[in-house]
Amino acid sequence: MNIVLDIHTHTTASGHAFSSLQEMAQAAADKGIQLLGITEHGPGIPGTCDPIYFRNLWTVPRQMYGVKLLLGSELNIIDYEGNVDLDETYLKRLDICIAGIHSLCYTPGTVEQNTSAVIGAIRNPYVKIITHPGDGTAELNYEPIVLAAKEHNTLLEINNSSLEPYREKATAPDNFKEILKLCKKYEQPVILGSDAHISFAIGKYDLIYPMLAETEFPEELIMNDKLEAFKAYIAQ
Repeated sequence: MNIVLDIHTHTTASGHAFSSLQEMAQAAADKGIQLLGITEHGPGIPGTCDPIYFRNLWTVPRQMYGVKLLLGSELNIIDYEGNVDLDETYLKRLDICIAGIHSLCYTPGTVEQNTSAVIGAIRNPYVKIITHPGDGTAELNYEPIVLAAKEHNTLLEINNSSLEPYREKATAPDNFKEILKLCKKYEQPVILGSDAHISFAIGKYDLIYPMLAETEFPEELIMNDKLEAFKAYIAQ
């Protein structure tokens, strides 16, 4: 694949990342990335930006160093209904909204409750990507999640950071392989996410590639080398 986009990244504004917005854009340009999503953590994460940050994103150019930017938020799923931690006042101002379960903002329930939470977020018309659904933070039933994603034109992310050994997410490899197999079965596109918290990690999908090979996942169902198809998908 000729990787041209990475939609899930963070800057120092998220509180626990290490590169500025301009450093991220420059690094993306250096790596040949054409579309970069900068998705700061929603307010449920300690140390992240105040919601006023999202109100002021209009001041930032959407093109830097030849890279088109999508500026938005990685929202936190906060309950079993799939509600997120920014309301529509903010969501409608963002270029891109992605959402996931994070341990600091969500109390895991039963498999059914957790699955309902993710499906609730999928049904949110502002949410275009579910981040790291396979990381094991909450036990999930993946088949209904894949079917809901297909119904609502929402992408499921295969997250490289979750596979890093230092993250100690023991169930993540098997979970992500199950997601890939189900997405292959139902012909549901996926997106690879670096979850970069420093500029050097932009476009880093090295831990995902062996899984794609093992599951014989079709390249045509991966969005990261299809700029126009991705833009059309999230516009639905």
